[in-house]
Amino acid sequence: MARTIFLHAQAPAKPPAGEPCNGCGVCCADEPCPLGQLVSRRRRGRCRALVWDEAQHLYRCGMLMTPTRHLPGPLHALAPWLAGLTRRWIAAGRGCDSSVQVTPG
Repeated sequence: MARTIFLHAQAPAKPPAGEPCNGCGVCCADEPCPLGQLVSRRRRGRCRALVWDEAQHLYRCGMLMTPTRHLPGPLHALAPWLAGLTRRWIAAGRGCDSSVQVTPG
């Protein structure tokens, strides 16, 4: 099933699966990880914690960079622990794990 996702025009192209992450944002714009589902309150579609880094021209996970910005106040104390879970769920440092096929539009 084809779906359209919108990304910043300066975002890098999605790397092949297994290649290092380059911050293209495709995976998180397509669907959130388990913690992204919690902060986005949805299972499909763009994660609300997906953050565009204007200086570097790439996307970053807000749950890794600034978790308290994306969590309700009562969960701020859990931010370091949740950031660690996020790192594991998104396979940070392990390469692209997104099987989404991209057709530039």
